[in-house]
Formats: sequence, structure tokens, C-alpha cells
Amino acid sequence: MSRISFRRNTPEGWEGTIRRMVALNGLKIEPATARDVVRYLSNHLGLAPEEVKPAAFEVERRIIDFKYAASRDTEQTCSACHSIGRVMLNRRTKEDWGMLIDMHRGWYPLSDFQAFRRMGPPQTEPGPDGRPPDNRHPYEKALEHLTKAYPLRTPEWDAWSATVRPPKLEGEWALTGREIGKGAIYGLVRIAPGATPEEFTTELTYTYARTGASVARKGRSIVYTGFQWRGRSTEGANDDTSLREVMAVDRDWQSMAGRWFTGGYDELGIDVQLKRVSAGSPVILGASRTALRAGGAAQEIKLFGANLPTTMTAKDLDFGRGITVTSVSAATPGSVTANVAVEASAAVGPRDVVLGGTVKPAAVTVFDRVDYIKIAPEWAMARLGGVSFPKGFAQFEAIGFHNGRDGKSNTNDDVELGIVDATWSVEEYSAVLNDEDLKYVGTIDAASGLFTPNVEGPNPDRPGHANNVGDVWVIAAHTPDGAKRPLRARAHLLVTVPLYMRWGTEAQTLQ
Repeated sequence: MSRISFRRNTPEGWEGTIRRMVALNGLKIEPATARDVVRYLSNHLGLAPEEVKPAAFEVERRIIDFKYAASRDTEQTCSACHSIGRVMLNRRTKEDWGMLIDMHRGWYPLSDFQAFRRMGPPQTEPGPDGRPPDNRHPYEKALEHLTKAYPLRTPEWDAWSATVRPPKLEGEWALTGREIGKGAIYGLVRIAPGATPEEFTTELTYTYARTGASVARKGRSIVYTGFQWRGRSTEGANDDTSLREVMAVDRDWQSMAGRWFTGGYDELGIDVQLKRVSAGSPVILGASRTALRAGGAAQEIKLFGANLPTTMTAKDLDFGRGITVTSVSAATPGSVTANVAVEASAAVGPRDVVLGGTVKPAAVTVFDRVDYIKIAPEWAMARLGGVSFPKGFAQFEAIGFHNGRDGKSNTNDDVELGIVDATWSVEEYSAVLNDEDLKYVGTIDAASGLFTPNVEGPNPDRPGHANNVGDVWVIAAHTPDGAKRPLRARAHLLVTVPLYMRWGTEAQTLQ
């Protein structure tokens, strides 16, 4: 019990502790009991909002290139096996940090050779600053840093634990989000009380702005430690559509933000933000298109929002100088559809949209041409699978840019125009002579930019019966209106092996 009392963590961290007790120590516990234990530990030995925020990418399961600037030695020691984010979400006593390192060395002896101990002879020459060399082992340096950077007692936790309480979240919330490859989503979330003050049920409806596709979902959630939303929603009763929800509720209970995700490696997801909707107060969330072409005489655009007026004329909408609203063809509380004409001389750049007394800053951008495109993400990793392990997909999108006033690409005044339609392909990345990765790694959908990796395991058709791993270039080609040749961009994709050993990060007992 002393070790439990000398540690604080996220709900996922406490769940991992229980799962390791089951796997390594023979603990027998029912799922319902495990959920109660996780809830109690998260509420009483959890983290404050300020402590979670720097490493929120860990619980939101984001694949990012994170650099831990506080201690290079600690990052190299811990990241040899898992994300540094897991470390950043722990708070322990000095003794317990030491016991954690001892546990690693006992259960995983190879850690000494991988990262924990110094290999080779000790240094003898002073460093550039003239100080004697630090010949401590890496784990000793890490222990010193962790003890100071992540102690058990902090001012943030003392303040938060004194005021923590179940949040009052019932009501309607405006939803804005973005899914890579599909663009913006807008909708409404209705939150109702659940079985306990910390539990909620949800009904969600949202629309993909670019395509108009609508989605309806239902879910349930638990809020741990007064702010850590953990939920799950599905379309109908189809578990294949399940999305896990990880969000942080702001202190004022007026907004929350995070990520909803799915996939064998949580690689597919939506960045979301929810804001409470006040009855009768109109809110503009965004538009169906991010850019309007200068010189376009008839361009339809739909504004998404909440509590929007249902009786409108063209005079009630204002897109700024050079843009004339010619008609309003439809108006509901959730959306307004209008037709606009943009003068050829209209200035390039973002425009605020005004609907009555409501303003949406930089809702659309005026442009006269697409000068270049970029691929997002600039690099990605996919994992082979489909036989004994899940596939790890990679989704890409092409984003258009205008060169801005200076007429030069990739400078600070460039204007982002949003997602553009592209044709997708893959090309050989020449890392090793004659490796021919292009033949084996997988395929990309020419229309959507979704890369599907090949199966795992030795391939008898590949030289040396090698696995289907490799590097390729992902290529996007977009032909602007009136252009004779397409604009092209590329991103690096690494296709690697499955994650053979999972460290208990999947939330099985959470919502």
C-alpha cells in the first residue's frame, strides 16, 4: 500500500498498474471492481490540469515527434522503450522513482544494455565548460532529474485536490473538429447525466463540411479527477464504429478539448473542441469551404453553427469588401446556405464572416490562385498487419497555399487555403540499393490519401524472404483550375513491423 500512496497518475496509468498486477502478480479482479479502483485512485491520487497538459499527447494517443528539452539523458534513457510522455504523467517520491528503476532492471534486464548503464570506459577529459566529466550511469542521471521534476507533492496538485469536484456538464455543446484527410467537422453534442455525478451520456450529430456527410453517434463517459473526460461513442450499436474520447474539461466548465480516435494503434482520429451553447445565443462554427476564388460569380457556401436564425436575407450576411451575398437559399438553426460573388480585384487573405451580431473571425480566405501544395503530415509511420497483428494505417492530405504579398513560397506571409483535391501515389525512396520497397510495403488510395500497409511476416516472394517493411515517398498531385500542369508535393512514409509487445496502454477498463 505504501507504493500506491507514494504515487500519482492518470486514469490510463492506474489502469496499467492494475493490468500489470493481473499479469505479473496473479491478481484476480472483476472488470467492474477494476473500474471502481481506477476511479478512486484517479480522483484521490491523480494529476492537476497543469500537470497533464504538457504530456496530453500521451493520453490522446498522438503520434508526434516530441523533443524533451528538460533532460536529454532522461529522454534517451526512458524513450529507448516507450514514450517520454508516460514518464511526464507520473508523480512519485524519490524512493519510489528509485524502486521504479529497480523494477525495470529486474523485469527487463536488457534495459541495462539498451539505455540504463554507461558502456565503454569512463571519460577522463573535462567538458567544454572545464568541469570534470559526469561518469554516472544514465539511470542515475535520470533518477536525479525525475526526483526534482516530478515529485509526489506539488503546488498544482495541492490546489486542485482541495477544490476538485464532479463537473456540471449537462446541456448542449457546439462541436468543432478536424479529421486529417476529411477536413473540418461541425455539430452539436447533447450531454445528459449518467448513473453517478461523474458519469454522462451523449448524443452527437455532426457534418463533414467538405462533403456534407452527416454522422449520428451515442456514447457514455466518465470524468476523472474533475476534468479528465474518458468516453466511448458508436454509430448505432455497431462496435466497428467505436471512437474513444479523451478530452480535458476547462476549469470554468464552458469548454473542453482533446482527441477522439480509433485504429489498431489509435492512429486515426479527430481533433475536437466543445463549447457550451447558451440558449438563444447564435454561434458560427465554420464554413463548408475554406477558400473563395476571386472573380467567382456564383459560389455556394454553407455556414455551420448553433441557434442560427431561420429567417434570413442576403443583407443579414457580410463577408467583407469585395464579396457580395447574392442570396440565402436555406436557413436552419444549425446551418445557413448562401450564394456569393467575389470581385476579381478582391484582396487575397482571410475574411471575417458576420451574421447579425455574431462574428466568426477568419472563417474563409479569398484567393486568386494556388501557388503550391504541402502534404500533411510531412512524415508518417504505418505498421504491417492483417494476419496476427492489426494494420497500422497512415492518412495524408494535401493543403494548398498562396505565395502572399512577397510572391515567394514558404515565407511568413504565405496564405493557407485549406485541403485541396489531389491524386495520390507512392514512389521509391532510395535508402538501400535495389531494395524495391515500392513493390512490397502496401498501397495508397488514389482519391483519399489513405495508405494501407501489406501483411506482416516473411514474404517468400521477396529476396531473402524479408518482411514487407520499407521507405517510400507519398506523392500528391493537384491541378488548379486552368493550370496545364499539376502541382506536386511529397512526404516520407516508413512502413515498419507490428508492435509485437504492447505495454498495457490500451484503456480496457475505462469507458
